[in-house]
Amino acid sequence: CLLLQSCRLHSKRLPLSRLPVIYGHRLASTDSGSSGGNAAPNRLNNASAKSLFLCGQEFESDDYTNLTDRIIEQVNCGLHRQRGHPLWLLTNRIVGHFNANYTRSRSRPLFTVVDNLSPIVTPEQNFDSLLIPADHPSRRPSDVYYLNRGRLLRGHTSAHQCDLLRQGLDAFLVVGDVYRRDEIDRSHFPVFHQMEGVRIYSQEQLFAGAKDSADSLRMFDRSRNRTDEQQAGHSVETSKLLEHELKSCLEGLARRLFGSSIAYRWVPAYFPFTHPSWELEVRHSQSDGGEADWMEMLGCGIVEQRLLDGCGLPNRTGWAFGLGLERWAMQLFSVPDIRLFWSKDPAFLAQFAQPCQPGADLWQPVQYKPISVYPPCPMDLSFWLPAADASFHSNDFYDLVRSIAGDLVEQVSLIDEFRHPKDGRMSLCYRIVYRSHERTLTSEEARTVHDQIAKSAVTRWAVQIR
Repeated sequence: CLLLQSCRLHSKRLPLSRLPVIYGHRLASTDSGSSGGNAAPNRLNNASAKSLFLCGQEFESDDYTNLTDRIIEQVNCGLHRQRGHPLWLLTNRIVGHFNANYTRSRSRPLFTVVDNLSPIVTPEQNFDSLLIPADHPSRRPSDVYYLNRGRLLRGHTSAHQCDLLRQGLDAFLVVGDVYRRDEIDRSHFPVFHQMEGVRIYSQEQLFAGAKDSADSLRMFDRSRNRTDEQQAGHSVETSKLLEHELKSCLEGLARRLFGSSIAYRWVPAYFPFTHPSWELEVRHSQSDGGEADWMEMLGCGIVEQRLLDGCGLPNRTGWAFGLGLERWAMQLFSVPDIRLFWSKDPAFLAQFAQPCQPGADLWQPVQYKPISVYPPCPMDLSFWLPAADASFHSNDFYDLVRSIAGDLVEQVSLIDEFRHPKDGRMSLCYRIVYRSHERTLTSEEARTVHDQIAKSAVTRWAVQIR
């Protein structure tokens, strides 16, 4: 249902009885802006520098606004909805797995799939509803793309979790583009795609399989204190059963996608909105034949009861998980660079076309084969920050590089830093690796872009180029 049809909803919140139906489930609309196709192109209002137009709405800028033209161009591209794209293929494989293994009566899919919610959300949706502390680093403008103080581009699909729970959904998958100001390398991009999965239970649903003792089992035990293994107020049976259901679900998904012999392990983790929490790590072989590495593939946990209480569900418990589609696709299809997912090169997309054809086998093996390998062009940029350097953040520099170099930049890394012993100024040296996936990039071309970045850094932060 994610991609066989693209359902466009208006920003007005509709009652469940009027929501469109896909695969027998009603698709909820919880966006803070307009979702679906844009009425007009996304753009900055450069004439006044006081507003921007995004997803069909105009937003006033303020001191928190930090979107760049480059990011605005990529908002709501919906790669996961584009048939023939590797993210489309992966999304439909995951949805197919859930539909085949989790059903309601009359073989109806248990999980509602929501794939077209607007990426524009409020701080309350992105942070407060998920119990993220007010001083958490993820709220800072150095980490998040803000339209203004009251609106931002979601940093995770979990931003819609509470809205969907309040609308009455008890099992759902949310798929969408998310945005984070981050480092630059082959596995990080400021726009990527996530899938959020949530399932909540009533007491009858949770203990449905325990036929002989279901009447004596209780979901809550108010005498239980919070420990590393369970939440306060949850009975031991609830904690153990929820953990079993969650891990069994995700282990089954990993085996279906990567093969029954895949090696995996669970690692304790921390998230503000789940407890206990875990990360699933999968062991992948190195392409160069080296020793296999463990890689974190998703985060998950038991939904904090305070979150459910805030959604008006004090008598329910459940679990949630979140995974990055690009990370799974890179491992599954052997894609070496996250930038490739944004490529419009027919030679790249054609490699994933066959399984995406109507009626084709979605599960037929696909492995990316490099079209061509073009050489990298590394260049260093060193500069002194002014004495008052507290406002500078590396993510600001990465954003500047992206806005100028676009997809020509493969990696940016801080290779040296030095504080002058006399005047206290900080010197930073960044190595910027330029490489095109479509042609050989000349040194002259890279130098032109490199010089533009240097000049922009001087203008923006008053740095002194070394």
